[in-house]
Amino acid sequence: MATLERLPHTDHDHDPDVLFEAFEAWATAQGLRLYPAQEEAVIEIVSGANLILSTPTGTGKSLVAVGAHFAALSAGKRSFYTAPIKALVSEKFFALVEIFGAANVGMMTGDSSVNADAPIICCTAEILANLALRNGEDTEVDLVVMDEFHFYADPDRGWAWQVPLLTLPRVQFILMSATLGDVKSIADDLSRRTGRETALVTGVERPVPLHYFYETTPVHETVEDLIKTGQAPVYIVHFAQAAALERAQALASAKVATREQRDAIAELIGGFRFTTSFGKTLSRLIRMGIGVHHAGMLPKYRRLVEQLAQRGLLRVICGTDTLGVGINVPIRTVLFTALTKYDGVKMRQINAREFHQIAGRAGRAGYDTAGTVVIQAPDHETENLKAIEKAGDDPKKKRKIIRKKAPEGFVSWGEPSFRRLVDAEPETLHSSMQMTAAMLINVIGRGGDAFAHVHALVFDNHEPWKRQLVLARRALGIYKTLRSAGIVEQRFDTLNDRYDIRLTVDLQANFALNQPLSPFALAAFELLDPDPTKETGTGNYALDMISILESTLDNPRPVLMGQQFAARGDAVNAMKREGIEYDERMALLEEITYPKPLEELLTYTFDTYKQSQPWIADFELRPKTVVRDMYERAMSFGEFIAFYKLARSEGVVLRYLSDAYRAARQTIPDEAKTEDLLDLIEWLGELVRQVDSSLLDEWEELIHPDLAEHEAGAKAILPPAPRRLTTNTRAFRILVRNELFRRVQLAALENYEALGELDRVHGFSDEHWGAAMDGYYAEHDELLTGGNARSSELLMIEETKTAWIVRQIFDDPAGDHDWGISAEVDLAESDDLGEAVVRVTGVNRL
Repeated sequence: MATLERLPHTDHDHDPDVLFEAFEAWATAQGLRLYPAQEEAVIEIVSGANLILSTPTGTGKSLVAVGAHFAALSAGKRSFYTAPIKALVSEKFFALVEIFGAANVGMMTGDSSVNADAPIICCTAEILANLALRNGEDTEVDLVVMDEFHFYADPDRGWAWQVPLLTLPRVQFILMSATLGDVKSIADDLSRRTGRETALVTGVERPVPLHYFYETTPVHETVEDLIKTGQAPVYIVHFAQAAALERAQALASAKVATREQRDAIAELIGGFRFTTSFGKTLSRLIRMGIGVHHAGMLPKYRRLVEQLAQRGLLRVICGTDTLGVGINVPIRTVLFTALTKYDGVKMRQINAREFHQIAGRAGRAGYDTAGTVVIQAPDHETENLKAIEKAGDDPKKKRKIIRKKAPEGFVSWGEPSFRRLVDAEPETLHSSMQMTAAMLINVIGRGGDAFAHVHALVFDNHEPWKRQLVLARRALGIYKTLRSAGIVEQRFDTLNDRYDIRLTVDLQANFALNQPLSPFALAAFELLDPDPTKETGTGNYALDMISILESTLDNPRPVLMGQQFAARGDAVNAMKREGIEYDERMALLEEITYPKPLEELLTYTFDTYKQSQPWIADFELRPKTVVRDMYERAMSFGEFIAFYKLARSEGVVLRYLSDAYRAARQTIPDEAKTEDLLDLIEWLGELVRQVDSSLLDEWEELIHPDLAEHEAGAKAILPPAPRRLTTNTRAFRILVRNELFRRVQLAALENYEALGELDRVHGFSDEHWGAAMDGYYAEHDELLTGGNARSSELLMIEETKTAWIVRQIFDDPAGDHDWGISAEVDLAESDDLGEAVVRVTGVNRL
């Protein structure tokens, strides 16, 4: 490999000048010319200094990072690269493999490790922070590149960016971001701790300058003007996903793409599977040259938008501020639709760091000579100016103008706010240090003088004195709890004249790195017994196991809000039927939330578990039902999305389902997996894979990386076709069972109209259903839908090469099991559509 051939191999070659010349020669061979700021940065690195690199987007910080790894590798040292999210870690991993070779690059993701002993490691900030807490100065790392270092100030995650600075004094640090602000105090502290000089490379002019404009014309006119004047692609920034989609749809009537561009798009995406309701909308917009991009979309849709944009085919992209987190989309112009956002607590103006992080994406090095940043005036200001313009010089018309007021709750902003942001430097980063039980356990697990280590972590950090005292009280409280639980013990060491603090338990290898509640889940699994005749047995063992697992996963907020809305709707209707008055209904509704299976059992068990494992109190148990709800309702992904009105959040739903699938495979012991549970897990994996295999492919790729396949996938405009659905017989059987059981549920409710919608296309109308069920109800009082009704014993399948002949037997109160649904399953059509295609042929007695 060309990079390795240029690595110096003798002690003389480790001279800084020789190292720099070797790296510069490699860069030149790649067709790259170092900017002055890059030269300065690499010279500081090869000279052994720490480096804080705060230069605008597009100034080549990634190349400086490569120079740092180059220098470390040439000296036989080990280097780490950290990023805030796994997607960026994965992207950097493959980029470094291409440069330095697969043998020299590894990755730690929390889910798994790849080549973990390699001299270059890519990981999230939390991975390195936990390694630093566990091993201190003995951590096997010599150089650390921290990308997106502005996350240091993040209230929830900032500790992970600070901990390595506090605990790794031997390490050479390279801290990088486009928006750091004044970092002199951090630089001085870093020099004190490491004994190295810390160089600052900041304030560099962008190779592609930005021009800023404040526009008072309507948005569609602004966009049309930008396209006409050659300033596309335009990324229109919104601070809500719904607003991004609404804007894209509003622009559908504008002349965005040429006929040639539309034809090129249509040809490229001809074989793409737009399988969801949002996908159908996106397909229509993309064909007009308009993209949508936000975190709530399926990964395959976001990737498609990015790839079409990279080919210059999307002239407009409507998205959210996820643009500022490193998304790889070439942009000429960034257009802000507002300068305010909801931060989870209140509406506020965006700060200078947020503004420059997003605005800096405008202008592409190597493509554009300049970038454009446009701020769109508030709607009421635009409409008022338009009314004034329409009145002209007529004083009477001007007096009659009724100025439109800002909407209620509007956080004021306008051109002065915009100009202040343009000129403002990013705010100074403020420390966000934390102290948790998991951190304390890791430090004590290191061995040595645990008290001194914790004292240094608490009192020699970047927090002000009063905040350090708060952290000290927190650490002391955690320590007392750990001692009471018997997790740590304290003895006086007469030889060293100090208290010796040590753990009484062995820590798992990946403690606090991934799925911190997994140990609790393992303990809770033992409460259930697959045998329903046992005292701890239930009739829903497989589903209860999934409920335990779901309680340890992060909440998919849009789903839970949708479930709560549906539950409250059902409750209102029930209360109206009972004649409950309005005020009482409203009070009762406040108590209704989304369903939480096993909540009482899980809460009691969690409280008990905390007494012996108090570190678990750092994390929140979250009982909920998403996988279970979808399974019990016998819904497909699309039906679940439609039922809870989650079209804007289908990517959030899919990510949750894929996390649940991985957790089920990794966490549930094999000996606890009954046939029903294995069926359910296989069904879940196949469901995710058929909707969008990107997340599962990404996981497999992290575990078993293949550079050739990665490059092929990165270049392909179309995602690989999902495998044939019918090849996974176990999962397909569940899909067929769900389709039939959904009909059982509707028949039990006598909802023949809905049944007709399912089966009319195949010749079995609502009239057919009504007549058939009249016969059933003439013999039986009701149709049961409990656990026994969906059991595998009541589903009979005759498999042939082209179709399955199936019989779903009804569970009647007498247990006669003498009625049921007869149907055929078309295997070829099921493969084509990615779902079980069931054709009902009859509902009758056996």
